[in-house]
Amino acid sequence: MTNDHDGVRELLAAWAVGALPPGDDRTVPLHLAACEACAAEAERLRDTVRLLDGARGAGAPAGAAVAGSADGVLASALRARRPRAAAVAPHAAPYAAAVAGLQALVPELDGRWGLPVVHDWDAHATVAHLIAADEHLAVRLGVDARPPASNIPAGTPAGDAWDRRTADVIAHEHTRTPGETVATWAAQAAELLITPEARDAELAARPATVMGLRLPVADHFVIRGFEAWIHTDDIGRALGLPVPPPADEHLRTLVRLAVRILGPALHGAPPVLVDITGPAGTHWVLGDESEPLTAELTLDPVDFCLLVGGRHTPDEVPRIVTGDERAARTVLERAASLAWL
Repeated sequence: MTNDHDGVRELLAAWAVGALPPGDDRTVPLHLAACEACAAEAERLRDTVRLLDGARGAGAPAGAAVAGSADGVLASALRARRPRAAAVAPHAAPYAAAVAGLQALVPELDGRWGLPVVHDWDAHATVAHLIAADEHLAVRLGVDARPPASNIPAGTPAGDAWDRRTADVIAHEHTRTPGETVATWAAQAAELLITPEARDAELAARPATVMGLRLPVADHFVIRGFEAWIHTDDIGRALGLPVPPPADEHLRTLVRLAVRILGPALHGAPPVLVDITGPAGTHWVLGDESEPLTAELTLDPVDFCLLVGGRHTPDEVPRIVTGDERAARTVLERAASLAWL
């Protein structure tokens, strides 16, 4: 690499998470010592990575490995989910915690990046997918896209455009090392979490259309947290390592958003009382509220989220049903139909 300003700026994301390629780990620090603008941007990125990084000590490099046992990964991921109220607003906290949780698992993938994880993706492609998934909100909030642009014709339906973009990003990232892909993902997440909208609930209350879905920006942050946690769990399952569920306050946030999105999908359906148990516990009447209740459906909050996330089917999700089984199944099927992960 030439020691030029633009070239170094392209590598600041990798520098922030300690993943510079050989050779650049010498030239980048030399440039930062002489360029005040690049140095300021580099420190801003690294400070954000430190806020996210509950899995490592404050002085440890971003690439440092955690304990290799399942207990070590579990403990790291739990620490990664400690609240960071000073860093982000509550609506962005589930995403910040999920990012830190995935960072805790990354060292366990050393030498195993080709491990099948979900869909037809290996572990490398799963992290690449998260780059593409987070990119939609990140670009909407002023963060520059990192992978090369896709040639997607104007007017392409949102779902098709999303499929094309994620396939392009995965293909691009497979030409790079897993370390470079992780560095790109982590740096993009860090920049997303230092946007004003991640820290200010009032700014995040304004609506935005992301992937064809018009919601307050705050809700889009919650969706990012939901997806990052789901794919962290996917990777953990592939590795045979336990990944803890979101912290109670984050789980409540995920459940409430899922119910709000599910409600309109059940317009006109027989009304069912949906009872979510545990720390996230609360209940809602979903369906036509002008009619008498036909059933009560009780679900664990994690199981409910896994159903909405496409990791449980309506047949296999653990539940308790009282009353009309068909009405309860309608709720389960509509919830499963929301899955896009």
